[in-house]
Amino acid sequence: MALRKPESVEECIYFTQRSLGDQQQGYAMAWVFRQKCEKCKNALMGKPKDKKTGKVLIRAKEYACESCGNTVEKKEYEEGLAACVEYTCPACRNQGEKEIPFKRRKIEGIDTLRFQCDKCKAGIDITKKMKVRKSNDYI
Repeated sequence: MALRKPESVEECIYFTQRSLGDQQQGYAMAWVFRQKCEKCKNALMGKPKDKKTGKVLIRAKEYACESCGNTVEKKEYEEGLAACVEYTCPACRNQGEKEIPFKRRKIEGIDTLRFQCDKCKAGIDITKKMKVRKSNDYI
């Protein structure tokens, strides 16, 4: 089963490419497609835009339809989505594709998408990017 890849980041609510493992032997590319509006079935749902500037409100707590204005809570909308993952396992170097539910879990305090390698069943984590602070920032 070949997964459909996005042609543009605009059609995704989440997209990432990461190196995995200590020696960065593994690789993962994950994306989540935006869904069509349940109400009008025409436009894709997305974060609302600022009326003055037209920029996307990235911290908004809901998703809105561009054509009809229908809004859905962020948690409710994201629970119904599926993440597509193309990966190379850092443990066994197996290459594979997988579709998993888009549910981030807290692992060691960091939001993580976790799935298993099809061959060796090793757990593979795609963590949310965190900003690394340098010690000079506190001076």
